[in-house]
Amino acid sequence: MKKALTIAGSDSGGGAGIQADLKTFQELEVFGMSALTAVTAQNTLGVQAVYPMTPEAVSKQIESIGEDMGTDAVKTGMLFNAEIIKAVSEKIDYYHWQNLVVDPVMIAKGGASLLQSEAISALKQYLLPLAMVITPNIPEAEVLTGISIRTKEDKQEAAKRLFDLGVKNVVVKGGHDEDTDVSVDFLYDGKDFSTFTSKRIPTKNTHGTGCTFSAAVTAELAKGASVYEAVTKAKHFIQAAIEDQLLIGQGHGPTNHWAYQKRVGAIR
Repeated sequence: MKKALTIAGSDSGGGAGIQADLKTFQELEVFGMSALTAVTAQNTLGVQAVYPMTPEAVSKQIESIGEDMGTDAVKTGMLFNAEIIKAVSEKIDYYHWQNLVVDPVMIAKGGASLLQSEAISALKQYLLPLAMVITPNIPEAEVLTGISIRTKEDKQEAAKRLFDLGVKNVVVKGGHDEDTDVSVDFLYDGKDFSTFTSKRIPTKNTHGTGCTFSAAVTAELAKGASVYEAVTKAKHFIQAAIEDQLLIGQGHGPTNHWAYQKRVGAIR
């Protein structure tokens, strides 16, 4: 049984955060474990409140996994502040966990900040050098690199700059390129770019897409897939989750985490 650990915030609405991660792990047949970094009061309309854990509380949760069950892959989501980032980085380094996927969660769908500004330098200094994969969307890549991203060349330059921070593989997602009818992601391994193109779905129900995509990458890495294979599977997983809408809530609704397996089952 392969295992995956998510270190992230809780979404009371169930569409993002550890809830989305654990659902994704389950759907991809990986045993999911979690370490909470924060509790949010959240729904499809936005984030009403954030209650961060102490760095010690986060560290203890990770220790509980590391000292007993271990894990085959780790993903980080909402880390909120510099102190938590340092604590998480120390534990990942201590246990020599190699398959680390960093989803640099910064802003919620409704616009609420989920990462304090002073934490960005800590993320770049402590966590990114440990990462096997980072999965920023365009606004996150802009913050991390300091460049404006408008073109294909901009995405590739951002990927190169993130790679130079010590990340082994960079996925710059194209979901925010809303003036096109396709979404184009780039995977950079330090030498070559791979392109992943999917049809853009006109919907507001995209809450938790970043969490779900990175969790799918994590699950596949836990099962022994290459980074390219993991990103390919994750693209199929999130595309199905967006296309087969659930229509929950009054705002940005969640994606459908069981859509992919239903499609696979139908094909079988």
